Amino acid sequence: MTAISRCFETLRRNRECALIPFITAGDPDLETTAKALQVLDDCGADIIELGVPYSDPLADGPVIQAAATRALQKGTTLDQVLTMVKEVTPKLKAPIILFTYYNPIMHRGIDKFLAQIKDAGVAGLVVPDLPLEEAAGLIKPASERDIDLVLLVAPTSSTERIEAIAKASQGFIYLVSVTGVTGMRTQMESRVSELLTKIRSVTDKPIGVGFGISDPQQAQQVKEWGADAAIVGSAIVKRLAEGTPEQGLEAIAQFCQHLKQAIKTPS
Repeated sequence: MTAISRCFETLRRNRECALIPFITAGDPDLETTAKALQVLDDCGADIIELGVPYSDPLADGPVIQAAATRALQKGTTLDQVLTMVKEVTPKLKAPIILFTYYNPIMHRGIDKFLAQIKDAGVAGLVVPDLPLEEAAGLIKPASERDIDLVLLVAPTSSTERIEAIAKASQGFIYLVSVTGVTGMRTQMESRVSELLTKIRSVTDKPIGVGFGISDPQQAQQVKEWGADAAIVGSAIVKRLAEGTPEQGLEAIAQFCQHLKQAIKTPS
């Protein structure tokens, strides 16, 4: 059983919803990223998603795009990110999921890339531009290294496609709550409830909802609709980027605690 599967099994036993915060590596700098991972781990994160900055982030909204741009301007590289992750992961309880586009994986070579992230302590992968039809070539070698490749379900996916993605996805299923890119929304779309029901009808794997959760109330809403995890990105990235690094770390600590408290509340 992988680290991510063990995490969800424990949470399900306790009837808890997972909190999965997202941050961009290298924004404002890698030293702050390392501290942020520890802060999130200490403040209630069950799993942490770490974005590798990329020059053409098609799935990312303006907040995360801007963070990636700042990180790249600082010269942040994949090798630097993995060196930092390797130093930090032994101190964390929460498994790390790496969020990266497919081009850096292909450029490095699948086997070499997977060996390097495994050595760094990474437990899972999200590759937003990797379609189901091409995922098999990454799923098998990743699973051989106990790395979960988490696949995304779009709101527009047909029932047949949802079933195929749910069968192939490892660790959990990532339900994209909106059509479009990541970003903060003022309210959660009610169709998320219907999509959760539809996915639940074809699989018993955990389901995480992301793209658009901006506050504790929305996190609580997706929990009440039946999600196994609330994934929060832009709202955390924005807070971490405001003010000094110390102020950003304090802001995400408070926000993470509020999010975790909201999804702990009995629904």
